[in-house]
Amino acid sequence: MQFVCRVGTPEGRVLEETFVASDEPALLSELAKRGYHVFEVRRRGLPRGLGRSAGGGRRKRISNQDFMVWNQELAALLKAGLPLMQALDLMLERMKQPHFRAVLTDIRDRVKSGEDLSDAFAAYGDLFPRLYPASLKAGERSGEMEAVVRRFIRYMKLMLEARRRVISALIYPAVLVCLSITMIVVMMVYVVPKFMTFFENMETQLPPLTRAMLSLSLFAQHNALLLAVALAAAIAAFRTWSRSDTGRLTLDRLKLRLPLLGPVLHRFGMAELCRSLATLLSGGIPLVPATEIAVGAVGNAYMRSRIEPTIQLVREGKPFHAALERSGAFTEMAIDMVKVGESTGSLDEMLASVAEFLDEQIETRMQRLLSLVEPLMLVFMGLIVAIILISIYMPLFSSLGQTKF
Repeated sequence: MQFVCRVGTPEGRVLEETFVASDEPALLSELAKRGYHVFEVRRRGLPRGLGRSAGGGRRKRISNQDFMVWNQELAALLKAGLPLMQALDLMLERMKQPHFRAVLTDIRDRVKSGEDLSDAFAAYGDLFPRLYPASLKAGERSGEMEAVVRRFIRYMKLMLEARRRVISALIYPAVLVCLSITMIVVMMVYVVPKFMTFFENMETQLPPLTRAMLSLSLFAQHNALLLAVALAAAIAAFRTWSRSDTGRLTLDRLKLRLPLLGPVLHRFGMAELCRSLATLLSGGIPLVPATEIAVGAVGNAYMRSRIEPTIQLVREGKPFHAALERSGAFTEMAIDMVKVGESTGSLDEMLASVAEFLDEQIETRMQRLLSLVEPLMLVFMGLIVAIILISIYMPLFSSLGQTKF
């Protein structure tokens, strides 16, 4: 393969040259031996911007919705009896999204040059789900490409629906939090300072709560720009830290320990593994490579780190349910169901049943979570408003109490 690389030489020059290597890791290793610092790598013929930076930057991802629609079209064309190359050419003509079109052009060219479709997609591992190339490989081996693509479509629909339910359930609490913060800022910056002149003309000493509220309001009003910059810097620093390996692992661990939301996210991670593994096993992929791919499909980094040791245990001959039990990341109910699936030789079907069972638990727990969060958020908002109003009206009540009629 030919790669176009932007490199820095030991002499301090920056060059863009073409190199030949079997794959990208081999190329990066060879360039490192030469003392080059690699800024960007992309396959020759691929438009600029689709390459991957050596610093770990990710390519622009393809949306799940666009990818699912593309697979639906591919399955329909394959079912109609069109050869793979003709189907790829036809869908490429219909593709309007420029980034996806550029990627598909390169994939089509790879297939035309004799490369398998699964290997062509595997070269874009950070753009597409890891599950997809493995599923295609199983379809190529069995000759049932259309069935494999339809199975992957069902998998994507189930995963997107599960995520949609979780996200939609969290929208209302998130809106309440944003409204609470907005209300507090407006009252502290605009409402409370309006009473400052009135309080200065009063002869009575202001209560401690009122003085504290006025001081906080004045500080927020006079340092609004500084607070905004500090908030933006804090958000940027948090985003950078959360994207690092250590930050992502720590943050995902904290998510699982949240009092109400943690069990929901835990079950969602289990459902991700079970559904991915069921899809791979049903496509004819052996348990060990299927487990390696399915573990990578788990979104929570901490949970993924807990499950990864099961790969080696399964490779050593341990039963899958025993490996899961040792990880401590699965519930007893899920492990028992997996054990039954192994003993009956229908592990893929049982894993799919486990995923459905976990989806039902997630929906039940989300409803319970919302029934608790909504009143708690309303109470919190009312409490904040009450504190601000009390701090404003306390001097008025005190002044009226001292007035002689």
